[in-house]
Amino acid sequence: MKILIIEDEKVLADSLKLMLQSKGFEAEAVYDGDSGEQYAMLNIYDLIILDIMLPEKNGYQVAKAVREKHNSTPILMLTAKSDVEDKVQGLNSGADYYLTKPFDARELLACVNALLRRQGSQVNELAFGNTRLDMESASLICGENSVRLSAREFEVMRMLMTAGTNHTSKESLLTKVWGYDSNAVENHVEVYVGFLRKKLASIGSDVRIEAVRRLGYHLECDEKC
Repeated sequence: MKILIIEDEKVLADSLKLMLQSKGFEAEAVYDGDSGEQYAMLNIYDLIILDIMLPEKNGYQVAKAVREKHNSTPILMLTAKSDVEDKVQGLNSGADYYLTKPFDARELLACVNALLRRQGSQVNELAFGNTRLDMESASLICGENSVRLSAREFEVMRMLMTAGTNHTSKESLLTKVWGYDSNAVENHVEVYVGFLRKKLASIGSDVRIEAVRRLGYHLECDEKC
């Protein structure tokens, strides 16, 4: 799971980043509202932790802009503002939960996990056609046949199964699987899609990964899904 931290107190932001990484999350931190909004608009994060008092744009403005673009990523608003009016404004601007400073790290992690569960991020498996993706073993399963996936194969397949018949762009796959700062190019995506097609065929899956020029990939199956 990938988490974006938008917090202008760099010591706090970096501490949150390290804590989340120690719990197995991927985490990135930015330190002002403009940069936070730009990163959030990439729509590659599973959760956003957002401070209110930020330079450039405040947290209310960032949350509102994210929601106006129909980005449904959960937002955990983290702030020293504790008045009821502030909480109401935060929730009305698009936040899903409001946590005040100072906070206990255990409470923050509980909020993070609760918001991710609400998004269905911690389900045990995904399914399409006659094929399942087991989240714990990182395996594709079809009937009695199964095949293990590498870490990147798993992440690509997870994104494709989550999207199903909707298109997933190569840019989204590159950014989310290889990372925003990676030097990977679209050919890397094509190679891993090729690996996945071979593994799907090897277990007798009826799932096909279809490519559409300029739109990316989507899933289809031989029988009606």
